[in-house]
Amino acid sequence: MEPLIKVENLWHIYPVGNVTALRDVSLNINRGELIGVIGQNGSGKTTLVKHFVGLLKPTRGKVYIDGEDTAPLKVQQLAAKVGYVYQNPNHQLFARTVQAELEFGPTNLGLPEDEVAERVEQAIKFFGLEDLRDLHPYRIGFPLRKLVGMASIYTMKPDIFILDEPTTGQDNITTRKVYHLIEKLRDEGATVLCVAHDMILLAEVVERMLVLRDSELIMDGTPRQVFSNHEVMASTHITPPQITILSLRLRKDQQTLDDVVLSVDEMIELTKQSNTGKK
Repeated sequence: MEPLIKVENLWHIYPVGNVTALRDVSLNINRGELIGVIGQNGSGKTTLVKHFVGLLKPTRGKVYIDGEDTAPLKVQQLAAKVGYVYQNPNHQLFARTVQAELEFGPTNLGLPEDEVAERVEQAIKFFGLEDLRDLHPYRIGFPLRKLVGMASIYTMKPDIFILDEPTTGQDNITTRKVYHLIEKLRDEGATVLCVAHDMILLAEVVERMLVLRDSELIMDGTPRQVFSNHEVMASTHITPPQITILSLRLRKDQQTLDDVVLSVDEMIELTKQSNTGKK
């Protein structure tokens, strides 16, 4: 099966300062995958995903979306397949009401009015925005504003969602809601890429992680593989979730745990199993 996203020997050099932001990156992403993209600031992760939506073009190499070379395509042409949700919703939202914000994308795609209305209603229900539809996006709190940004992309039904720091600025309740919504997007068949520093999000939600350092892709693996790789963690200055650190220490000390733990629920379950085995 042809990968949904195919990257071949991708280089990107910003002309101002001649800065190499990506260096010979190659990877495949299949339909329906839920992927985390991590790395320190300046590692190249945002530069990478902006190639998928056409905001940047390769200096060298190729990027294919659903088998189509993105180099000659405009952002508008890719919008039906790839949706980009900005870290700061203030850079994305502009309409006078939430309703109008959700209508803009599918209308711009040339869809008939009845389908636009249906998609808006689906998005409002999916993201729980029933009480906000008539409000100005800037009249609601920042956490909910980020959900409106996600919903505005959802109405265009892209195959690929790129979420840039989806939990930044969120309170705990809305953060857990974002986790659930990301899983729901995947369950509906979308491919989701989360560019994030939120290691708890990535540990609990994604199935695969791409690790960038100094413009290079240095690891591609599951969260367990990535978080248990001490060399990669140290070289990227990324800290796994506290519960994962605890499980790694317990394994190192040859105590009760046999596996790397990604969540508190996993720790509880493994501890129960261990205690049961001793009886």
